[in-house]
Amino acid sequence: MFDRSSTFGEALDSPAARSVLEVFLPGVAASPMASQFREVRLGQLVNLVPGLAESVDRERFWTALAEVDEGGPGRAPYAPAIEPHPEFESADVPRGSAAVTLPGATPRWGVVEVRFAGPSHGNPFVDVEFSASFTNGSRTLGVGGFYDGDGQYVLRLLAEEEGTWTFTTSSTARSLDGIAGEVVVTAPAPGTHGPVHADGFHFAHADGTRYRPVGTTAYAWTHQSEELQERTLRTLEGSGFTKMRMCIFPKSYLYNENEPEDFPFVGSLAEGFDLERFDTVHFRRVEQRIAQLGDLGIEADLILFHAYDRWGFADLGRAVDERALRYVVRRLAAYANVWWALANEYDLLWAKSEEDWERIAEIIGEEDPHGHLTSIHNCRPFYDQTRPWITHASVQRVDVYRTAENTDHWRVQWNKPIVIDECGYEGDIDQGWGNLTGEELVRRCWEGAVRGGYVAHGETYLNDAHELWWSKGGELVGDSPARMAFLDRIIGESPTGVIDPLPSDWDVPFGGVAGEYVILYFGFNRPRFRNVVLPDGSFEVDVIDTWAMTVDTLPGVHSGLVRVDLPAQQFMAVRARRVAA
Repeated sequence: MFDRSSTFGEALDSPAARSVLEVFLPGVAASPMASQFREVRLGQLVNLVPGLAESVDRERFWTALAEVDEGGPGRAPYAPAIEPHPEFESADVPRGSAAVTLPGATPRWGVVEVRFAGPSHGNPFVDVEFSASFTNGSRTLGVGGFYDGDGQYVLRLLAEEEGTWTFTTSSTARSLDGIAGEVVVTAPAPGTHGPVHADGFHFAHADGTRYRPVGTTAYAWTHQSEELQERTLRTLEGSGFTKMRMCIFPKSYLYNENEPEDFPFVGSLAEGFDLERFDTVHFRRVEQRIAQLGDLGIEADLILFHAYDRWGFADLGRAVDERALRYVVRRLAAYANVWWALANEYDLLWAKSEEDWERIAEIIGEEDPHGHLTSIHNCRPFYDQTRPWITHASVQRVDVYRTAENTDHWRVQWNKPIVIDECGYEGDIDQGWGNLTGEELVRRCWEGAVRGGYVAHGETYLNDAHELWWSKGGELVGDSPARMAFLDRIIGESPTGVIDPLPSDWDVPFGGVAGEYVILYFGFNRPRFRNVVLPDGSFEVDVIDTWAMTVDTLPGVHSGLVRVDLPAQQFMAVRARRVAA
């Protein structure tokens, strides 16, 4: 029968299935573009059809397809869950006999890593369960361990509090069970502030330092050559970016035809993958890159699942999904700069249901004792952003032009920080999402900022090497990064270090801090002057050219109504800053 895993082309080629498509997807099945969708899974395609937006309509569609008695044998059964071996080591192995390597004193917000030399027979990735309880005063954290190959087992703890942490292990392997020890956490290293958390409609580090996401995306940068990864890091240094979206699994898409050197699982596309063994060399490099991002002051927004796949990772089944997820979270949750993104475009992952996403969120909650920021990103329909495990909204554009302008509405609707991670990319490729001008991307960033949100960067300029920043990293050649850093500077100069939406005129949005700091952004419009009614008190008034990155202050101190002369060009802003009486 036909189901979510069937491709559009398979259904088109079946007269009976095609008749179902023509009923439920008439604008697609008979479209001249139908040939472009032949390899797309039906489970992905339904999310692009407005007529199937409601779950009841989708169920009617799946039921009708299931009744078609054609389509071949369908996909192979998913791999089953594997329970840890209850007698992995024999009774004559002394309990708690594994050698332990303790770290030296670890600065607060660093990674505490305790290593154990344990058994290597069988397959410890699935045969051994290993964890520990860490206690500091009245606080106890449960930490899941992981196998790092060659008989090495690891526990990692994000050093959230100073002092002595004691631990006791628990394991199905006798030699790893019941081991006690302690680690010491000292004062933070200079310039470190701890993990980021949501703070109302904005963000802050654990020590209270304000954090503003100036985001970019390089989905598959850690799946490229060593040389290209190093080039990416050099580009990021001093770029002004404070967040990077990146995928755990490799990406297959336009300009992403190259084959990675290694993968999260042991194996290759040609030889197949061992879904019961993880490639520890691959993960050590990912950890290195996350740490290097942290050294640059950049948060690693880790995308756990996505649909752009030719290796089978988008359809592993629940048991393998959970195995991979627990391994990833246990390895990486101790890094202060980690965020979890359950998916890039969750609705295109045809094999996963809402029940699956809720279970994935639950597993992250079980395995991450530090409560890192967590989101789920959409292609078309939004996930229910009010779900308690979602800490902030990660948004894809909802219109060809108008997305950032919805920021203040979404704040009210979801009562969470709004991060528009995909508002279109500066570039020149043939795809509409990837050929914005720098001016247009920067305009969208300002439109979102004055409404109290954060709009991210992406760059897709074509080059002969097909090294487009949005996926592979490399070098940035666009105009928007410097201007996004300038915007961040303007936001940071507010008394609170952030901007919230303020009561606005019908033709221009206002943002800032009520009564203290007001920004009017004109966007496309280009007035010759503007009469601005100031809040009560005395203010200095600036004319900001958001593209030229200049700030010109009007002479004197102003109150009441002030006429602000402007250059009659686009992308201008006016700022009023309260001065002491």
